Amino acid sequence: MFDFFRKPKLKDGITESVFECKRDGLTIRGTEYRPEGENLPIAIVCHGFMAWQDTVRHYAALLAEMGYAAYCFDFNGGSVMRSKSDGKTTDMSVLTEIKDLEAVIAHVKSLPYVNPDELLLMGCSQGGFVSALTAAKLKDQVKKLVLFYPAFCIPDDARAGKMMISKFDPQNLPETVKCGPMKLGRCYMADVMDMNPFEEIKGYTVDVLIVHGTADKIVNVNYAEQAFDTYKNEPYERKVEYYTIEGGTHMFSKRHDKIAIEYLDAFINN
Repeated sequence: MFDFFRKPKLKDGITESVFECKRDGLTIRGTEYRPEGENLPIAIVCHGFMAWQDTVRHYAALLAEMGYAAYCFDFNGGSVMRSKSDGKTTDMSVLTEIKDLEAVIAHVKSLPYVNPDELLLMGCSQGGFVSALTAAKLKDQVKKLVLFYPAFCIPDDARAGKMMISKFDPQNLPETVKCGPMKLGRCYMADVMDMNPFEEIKGYTVDVLIVHGTADKIVNVNYAEQAFDTYKNEPYERKVEYYTIEGGTHMFSKRHDKIAIEYLDAFINN
């Protein structure tokens, strides 16, 4: 796996700085990776469940090398480990993370050196699910959508009464559920209980890349296949690409991440 505690080595001309913005009185804290220039396209990278921005910052740094003003951040209440943003994990859900992402988008679009009409959203695991839902909401305001092992399984897991190693009664949702070191609130399950993710992601009109590992034991690769079919069957003229990585697990190994990055590079630059 990647050493998430080590900062990526930045190429000459790319600066790293912190940023803050607000959502419902909570402070979201993140990192900007910015190349030289003006009118820069925007890339925002979202981390997964129980993770934090450091787990995706190498993608943000890479996107900066590709010419984007690139951003990663901690979701409010998104983790008990190393998160710099506000909020309680018991108040976090997919829907609150959509609000967080919308707040980050609004903040970044207001910066004087970016092109607000050129926005790429990228997300991993739950961050991929949140990015896909947000892209469907914003439609063609998002020009490219990149999903690495997206967790479209979350609504099905809630209906089945499980969240990773935790189990609960889906007919009688508890006020809290302990998921490893992280305590979730009732809202986490309730907010997706009646959600059909493949109906929710419809309506996004521009380019999509999905990359998923065949050995993912947390999110079955079938969810990525169904998402690909959903995007592909919509009547929009756009690029929809889907790749599997043989033996890839949830959170790619360094070797598998190198393959995923090659797909990302080709998707953006070809």
